Amino acid sequence: MTVDLHYATSGDPAAPPVLLLGSLGSDLHMWDPQISALGARAHVIAVDHRGHGGSPAPAGPYTVADLGGDVIALLDRLELDSVHLVGLSLGGAVGQWLAAHHPLRVRTLTVMCTSAQFAPAQPWLDRAAAVRGEGIASIADSVVGRWFTPELAQRDPKLVARHVAMVRGTSDEGYAACCEALAAWDGRADLARIVAPTLVIAAEQDGPTPPSALQAIADGIAGAEMHVLSPGAHLANVEQAGAITRLIERHIAAATPVGVSRRAVHDVGMTVRRSVLGDAHVDRAVAGATAFTEPFQDFITRTAWGDIWARDGLDHPTRRLLTLAILTAVGNEHELDMHIRAALRAGMDPQLLVEVFLHTAVYAGVPNSNRAFALGKQALADLAGATEGST
Repeated sequence: MTVDLHYATSGDPAAPPVLLLGSLGSDLHMWDPQISALGARAHVIAVDHRGHGGSPAPAGPYTVADLGGDVIALLDRLELDSVHLVGLSLGGAVGQWLAAHHPLRVRTLTVMCTSAQFAPAQPWLDRAAAVRGEGIASIADSVVGRWFTPELAQRDPKLVARHVAMVRGTSDEGYAACCEALAAWDGRADLARIVAPTLVIAAEQDGPTPPSALQAIADGIAGAEMHVLSPGAHLANVEQAGAITRLIERHIAAATPVGVSRRAVHDVGMTVRRSVLGDAHVDRAVAGATAFTEPFQDFITRTAWGDIWARDGLDHPTRRLLTLAILTAVGNEHELDMHIRAALRAGMDPQLLVEVFLHTAVYAGVPNSNRAFALGKQALADLAGATEGST
C-alpha cells in the first residue's frame, strides 16, 4: 500500500520537472542548495521518503519497491507523466528501481553517493534494531559524522548541528524500516535495463558508498556518465553544492531537446512505427511487453522511430529500401522478414524488393541475398493466401 508523500515545490510549474529524493535519515531540506539554484530553470519537487520529514511512517519492514511505489503514486497525484529524477543514497536506490521498472516515468536519472547493493545486510538490520530499541537520537551524531568531511565539520559546526537535528526528527520506525529496505536491496541485475540518460556522481571521501560503488553503477548502465568530486563525504550535494548543481543542470539540458519532452518523442515514435510496420504488428509488440522488455520497447520507439525514422532527410519509402538492403547485408533474418512483410502490406511493388536484393548480392554477398529472396517469396505467398482467404 502506497503512502501519500510530503513534498515541496519551487520554480515554474511549466518548466521541466525535477524530483529530488534524499538520503536515509534526511528530510527534503537536505536539498536546499539545489532547490534554490535549480528552481530558476526547472519545476523542482523535493520529497520526503515514507517515515521521513512530513511523510507518514507506516509499520515496517519496507522494501525499495515500496518506496518507489510511493513516488509513482505521487507523480500520478501531481499529474506528471515523467520527471528528471535525482537521488542520493537511499534516494539513489529508489531512483535506480524506478528507472528500471517504470522507464516511461524517468526522463533522466542522476544518482549520487549510493549503491546498487548495500551489502552486507546484517549491519543494516543491527542498526534497525538499535533505533527501534534506543531511538533515532542514539545514532544521530554518528550518522551525520559520515555525511561531511572532518574539515567541513570543523569549519561549520552550525551546519553539522542542523543536520543532526534533521536526523533526530526522523521517525524511529521510518528510519528502521528503511534500513531493512536497504538490507534487502540488490539492484545489480536491473542496471542493464535502465535506458534513461544517467549521470553518476561519487564523492572521494564518502565512506558508506565509495567511488567504487558508484563506478559499478556507471559500468552497469549503458552510456552512463561518471564524475568523482573531492572533497566530499556522503552528503556531497551540500559539500559540493555548486559543482553538483551544475552537473545536474548540464545533464538535464543535454538529454532533453528544447521544447521536446521524452513523452512527446515517444508519441511521435509510436505514430511513425505504426505507419511503417502496421497497427497489427505494433499492437502485438505492445501487448506482449513485460516489465522486463518494456525498457527496450520504450528505447526503440524513441530512438529508431521517434528520432531516425522521423527525420526529414529521407522519405519513408527510401528508408524502407535502405533498411531492407542493410538487413540483407548483415543477415538479420528476423528483422528482414518483418520489414519485407511490412513493406508489402504497405503496397510496395515486389519488383523493388527484387532490385534491392540483386543490388545487395553484388555488394554484400550472394548467400544473404539468396536468403532474402526466399523470405520475400514466402511473404508474397502468405500475402496472396491471406488475400484469397478474405474474398
